[in-house]
Amino acid sequence: MSFRIGTGIDFHQLAEGSALWIGGVHIPHHKGAVGHSDADVLLHAICDALLGALALGDIGEHFPNTDPAYKGIDSKILLSKCVEMIHAKGYRVVNVDATLCLEAPKIRPYVKSMQAAIAPLMAIAPDAVSVKATTTEKMGFAGREEGLMATATVLLQQS
Repeated sequence: MSFRIGTGIDFHQLAEGSALWIGGVHIPHHKGAVGHSDADVLLHAICDALLGALALGDIGEHFPNTDPAYKGIDSKILLSKCVEMIHAKGYRVVNVDATLCLEAPKIRPYVKSMQAAIAPLMAIAPDAVSVKATTTEKMGFAGREEGLMATATVLLQQS
């Protein structure tokens, strides 16, 4: 059996008046992520990890922010398309391990909902989706609540 590992990272600015979508879940907060799509930093990092595992480029290559077709798109659709690409290459997702970096809001209350949103899109069980969060102890752009970041690592297995 052949295994492939991929990593992804994504950043988005935070601004008043924008919605905050993380891991396919709307999180009430006074600031939201800014981007061409719904700016779901976690799903974007997972997309890049999937694409990277099979050397298929990155999310910007497949879903450019210059294409009006992706304006405001639900990132769950982008993740589904990335998983389709993985399946077309004869691989399946084994698990994903992701970390969010933001000062606020607290993520723990939303982790189960994120796992429930992500798992079916990747055709894996919710317990194969790890979502963790950390702060930067008020340092840097995340600490000042100017932006947020996510990293993701995926393991793929040849079907």
